[in-house]
Amino acid sequence: MNEENILIVRCGEVALKGQNKPYFERMLLERIRKRLLKAGFTKEVHSYRHEGLIYVKSPKDVDQEEVIKEVSKVFGVASVSPAVEAESNMDSIGEEAVKYMMNLIETRGIKTFKVLGKRADKSFPVTSPEIGRQIGAKILIGCKVLKVDVHNPDCLLHVDVRHDATYIYMDKIAGFGGLPLGTNGKGMVLLSGGIDSPVAAWMMAKRGMEIEAVHFHSYPYTSQRAQEKVEELASIVASYTGKFNMHVINLLPIQEQIVQNCPENETTILLRRFMMRIAEKVAEQTDCMMLITGEDLGQVASQTAEALVVTDAVVTKPVMRPLIAMDKVDIMDMAKEIGTYEKSIEPYEDCCTVFLPKHPTTKPKLDRIIESESKLDVEALVEAAVDSQEIIQIKA
Repeated sequence: MNEENILIVRCGEVALKGQNKPYFERMLLERIRKRLLKAGFTKEVHSYRHEGLIYVKSPKDVDQEEVIKEVSKVFGVASVSPAVEAESNMDSIGEEAVKYMMNLIETRGIKTFKVLGKRADKSFPVTSPEIGRQIGAKILIGCKVLKVDVHNPDCLLHVDVRHDATYIYMDKIAGFGGLPLGTNGKGMVLLSGGIDSPVAAWMMAKRGMEIEAVHFHSYPYTSQRAQEKVEELASIVASYTGKFNMHVINLLPIQEQIVQNCPENETTILLRRFMMRIAEKVAEQTDCMMLITGEDLGQVASQTAEALVVTDAVVTKPVMRPLIAMDKVDIMDMAKEIGTYEKSIEPYEDCCTVFLPKHPTTKPKLDRIIESESKLDVEALVEAAVDSQEIIQIKA
């Protein structure tokens, strides 16, 4: 029966969605199909859902490792298993299991095994424990170099008996889990060239949220190459999320007004409030439900509890901060895992470092900040910044 490569795709958290489960499964299947087509796999690679699992089948001449790589990066996929298929009778299952184990002996040098049977089809006449025992006995007869080890086997062989066919596999290759993209609205990410915000964007996308991004620069104090770095970072994020728009906005006119008219130690928090106002305006234009930032509590002066309260006071949309309680080292590890870290640490300028005060306030008072902003034409500055935005489509 094994004329095709077969992948069993498990849905993880999607399986807990109760009456909404079919909707999430359909969305996940759609995302898998789109990703495979985008990766260059033709319609010969076909996928379908059945009994709570998704199956991806491809011709033998298709690179299965590449298919696995693409499928495992789809949000909502918990794990992927390359499998072989057998007819649902004990003789066929035993025959295919022996072939499968012979291949593992040759390619991986395994010496011990254990069979874990699962009777998903309750009409099948052999119970799950008995499937394990009988198929294990057939393997011992057919593969005389192998021994059973029930505690720490080289191979834990899964035999999943279903109504239409039986699937035999060893590996469970972890995916990212989460929820299918597009099942949780859309958010606007404040994307910088640092380590944190790309990770925050990735984490919200993993929860099913589509994203757009707004990026602030201070040209000519920040260089064109600094912006290109952010575009490259965004492109890495897009390899998980698909294409999205990045709204690029020059903050220099606002920064110059703040420096000329407001106390130096309030520069950072005042600028951050302008960023939030602008991001919210852009979010309203693009139907984004919320703002997303990479802020981590206490990491810098603008990320103290007091500063975050003052910052949030200027917007009405919810602000999502998925990194808020994480240690920096854990954020760095996640950046390495998703592939953004090396690009993030390239030493280019950031708008937040322009006119940086020597001693920024860490416990700003809202009334004093509002008093300082009264010296500025806030609405006009925000409108001018939004009107000057450049929109760049980001692709993987």
